Amino acid sequence: MLAKIVKTTSDFLARAPGLLVVIGMGMIGLNFILQLLPAWPVIGWMARTHLWLHVGLLLSLFGLLVARVL
Repeated sequence: MLAKIVKTTSDFLARAPGLLVVIGMGMIGLNFILQLLPAWPVIGWMARTHLWLHVGLLLSLFGLLVARVL
């Protein structure tokens, strides 16, 4: 079952190799927008911890590695 999921994911990413990088850049942009919003409880926490910046950066780096391999 896991092999089937990996194969399906690999085939999908082979057709769109830059997709993970674009999604990661979108998360980094989302982090910037969260910095401009008022500090509501959840949004303030995400803005202070830079959650989407870190997740977007990791996803973009992973996307670059996957695009190179595929």
